[in-house]
Amino acid sequence: MCVFCKIVANEIPSMKLYEDDFVLSFLDISQVTEGHALVVPKKHCENLYDLDDESASKLLSASQKVALALRKTFGLDGLHLINNNGRLAGQSVFHFHIHLIPRYESDAFVVSFPRNKPDFEKLSATRLKILDNFD
Repeated sequence: MCVFCKIVANEIPSMKLYEDDFVLSFLDISQVTEGHALVVPKKHCENLYDLDDESASKLLSASQKVALALRKTFGLDGLHLINNNGRLAGQSVFHFHIHLIPRYESDAFVVSFPRNKPDFEKLSATRLKILDNFD
């Protein structure tokens, strides 16, 4: 049983923030910034690819509820909603989870994306490859 399944089963204590029949949210023990929370499905799913439609919907709804509470509590102007999906993306606990990381003017947490010049021909080819694989 993974660590998040143990938390869901109350075998490991956690600082719970929100709970319903499908989802549990609790403070991340690492606290990248104050209020850093996790939102997990109660049903074990390794990653985004394993989520069923209902779980995905419930997770996003719960994430919004927790995010609104974080904003109200800390007066946030920003928040990262992050999922590391798979080993190469930095997933370390293989039970799907969403990080809600509050952002503060004074924090040093950095997430950045390169600003590449767009190659519209390549974008079009990439789009067509992806479109061929929708179910």
